[in-house]
Amino acid sequence: MRASGLKRLSLKAMPFSDAASADLPLSQLLRLSLFQVSVGMAAVMLLGTLNRVMIVELSVPAMIVAVMIALPVLIAPFRTLLGFRSDTHRSAIGWKRVPYIWFGTLWQFGGLAIMPSTLLVLGGDVYIELPFAGEILAALAFLMTGLGMHMTQTAGLALASDRATDETRPRVVALLYVMFLVGMGISSLIIGFLLRDFTPLKLIQVVQATAVVTVVLNLIALWKQESLQPMSRADRETPRPRFSDAWNDFMTGGQAGRLLVCIFIGTMAFNMQDVLLEPYGGEILGLSVSSTTLLTAMWSLGALAGFALAGKRLAAGSNAFRLAGAGILAGIWAFSVVIFAAPMNSPTLFFAGAALIGFGGGLFAVATLTACMTLPETGTAGRGLALGAWGAAQATAAGLSIAIGGSLRDWVDSVAMSGAWGEALMSPATGYSFVYHTEIGLLFVTLVILGPLVRQSGPLTPTEKGSRPLGLADFPT
Repeated sequence: MRASGLKRLSLKAMPFSDAASADLPLSQLLRLSLFQVSVGMAAVMLLGTLNRVMIVELSVPAMIVAVMIALPVLIAPFRTLLGFRSDTHRSAIGWKRVPYIWFGTLWQFGGLAIMPSTLLVLGGDVYIELPFAGEILAALAFLMTGLGMHMTQTAGLALASDRATDETRPRVVALLYVMFLVGMGISSLIIGFLLRDFTPLKLIQVVQATAVVTVVLNLIALWKQESLQPMSRADRETPRPRFSDAWNDFMTGGQAGRLLVCIFIGTMAFNMQDVLLEPYGGEILGLSVSSTTLLTAMWSLGALAGFALAGKRLAAGSNAFRLAGAGILAGIWAFSVVIFAAPMNSPTLFFAGAALIGFGGGLFAVATLTACMTLPETGTAGRGLALGAWGAAQATAAGLSIAIGGSLRDWVDSVAMSGAWGEALMSPATGYSFVYHTEIGLLFVTLVILGPLVRQSGPLTPTEKGSRPLGLADFPT
């Protein structure tokens, strides 16, 4: 009796224990969240490790590397179709989401398994007598991995949303976000340690080991997560709804179209600085490499705080659209602080601005994802379609904004330093400042787009407060 009481007490004290429900116990929720760890691990491999290995160790031109990294982003719009297919999938045993998570795992595994060999061909270590053989093979590996990541994440989020209750869904969203960050953080440390003494053989071993770990994690995540609901032959042979009909149902639902535009513009606003913050700190504020490396930690802490606040407020009944607006306002303050850090020569302001960017972006992301997960299902438009549309808008905007931000900075810097805009703007800070001001402008545009959704929604603070006290489950760490 005493042991069972201690067990219940320990479970209640765990972070995100309130995300569990009768239909989705904490043990199953934590297992299911492992698919986010595998996606985070693949993201680190594509955007971090292989990015650096191709440019530095394999001497691949930076333009080719940029194209390879952009390929998974180009697949992002297909997340909407993938989500719809998981909504309408018909099998003899009644599974909808599990087949798509599994086949996404296989695509991700296949892409990572062949990737080191294709990179060696691309870098010239292995020669094949075919024109552009390295580029074609490497592009295939990146496309396979990107497709697997998008398929796994879209179907996994839909499965978590299916199993969560209306009350626990916001905390499930926050937990899945945190697990994605955990996967990125832990895998970056492990992969960096294993590749500290680079050799082509070690690259093959590490990348292919990552592929194996992906399958293991996703198998554990999938085990007994979706109930068997056998379908009759007549039901299976019934024609599937058409994607065009489902998309029309989704877009005419009243809020979906405006919400997707809001997500796209808002994500662009928060991500244009992604490749500029560290160079800004080093070039303009004179910070060392070790100091600018801490920016990622500050951003992550801010993002985790945003996740925690979003999970707490949404679980208490707050409105997702108004919380998204609060995240946008935090972003406006954040970029203003970063801009003023240069004339005031204040690293403290700069680090505070980086943390605020993470906070605002995290709050905006979780709030808009929750809004998509709670959109009413209309006609043939299911939850997978909504989550796929969110992922497509978010991933596409993030990829485009990074490219646009870097290009804008270079163009403005070249014009300003040539003296065309006068002596007052002949400063390396001008290019960075232009991008940050552009992001502030986009955030105001996002507020305008969000306005009608906010007016149709409830108050930021719920009118009826629950009696449940604040606990450790309100915090992500």
